[in-house]
Amino acid sequence: MNDTTRLDQAYAAMQADLEDDAARLEFYERLADGELFLLLKSEVNGDHLDPEVLDLSGDEDLPPDQYVLAFDREDRLATFAEGPAPYAALPGRVIAAMMTGSGLGLGVNLGAPSSILIPPAAVDWLAETLGPAPEEVEGQVQSLSAPIDLPERLLKSFSEKLVTAAGIADHATLVRATYDDGSTGLVLAFADCVAGAQPALARAAQEAMTFSGTETRLDVGFFVTGDEALARIDRVGIRFDIPKPTPTESPVRKAPGSDPDKPPILR
Repeated sequence: MNDTTRLDQAYAAMQADLEDDAARLEFYERLADGELFLLLKSEVNGDHLDPEVLDLSGDEDLPPDQYVLAFDREDRLATFAEGPAPYAALPGRVIAAMMTGSGLGLGVNLGAPSSILIPPAAVDWLAETLGPAPEEVEGQVQSLSAPIDLPERLLKSFSEKLVTAAGIADHATLVRATYDDGSTGLVLAFADCVAGAQPALARAAQEAMTFSGTETRLDVGFFVTGDEALARIDRVGIRFDIPKPTPTESPVRKAPGSDPDKPPILR
């Protein structure tokens, strides 16, 4: 059995070259996208969570050095806690959102190969990066062309992000655009998007750009099959097929934090 997780792999790549910005961003992307098990003092009470806090403060004259603890596997949490312990399973992005501004750091996988203490400022940065929705802008596209010579990391980031869009769009196509002011950028066109899903898809596209480390303008557009503009984009662009949803037999009750717009309350 291979005990190495995707977070372990991203951590090892980051540690192998601490000057590699792309590797560091990929680690934070894995942390945000993955499910984490947050160690609690007591069982979940409604939408209120009471996390265990590790206090590493050693000098009363210095600011508190405190961390909530999260693990990417249940057995790692149990090993650290030396037995069964209450926890909440939450996406990393939800944990970052509920911690922002708290002054607490995040201890991840303590005792495991990807053990790391993330300071409060870095947690706040992650929450800020994940939080704001993209702004709507207007611009006149003059021409479209194939998006050649793009970083492999960017294409990989788009592919992995769009897997999470299963069932809410048919496909997405990436194309290079030249605008009426002479500037250039990228356009990601979604086809046959489910009503109301546009903000989530735009945010996913924005995150893919951020975590790839690519500093290029990205606009997101939404089209339906039969649009002439979509046909032009599909002819020259790079297409990402979005998985179809897996049908479920029965509804599942939402767990605390499953709605990213309503994170649980940190006590």
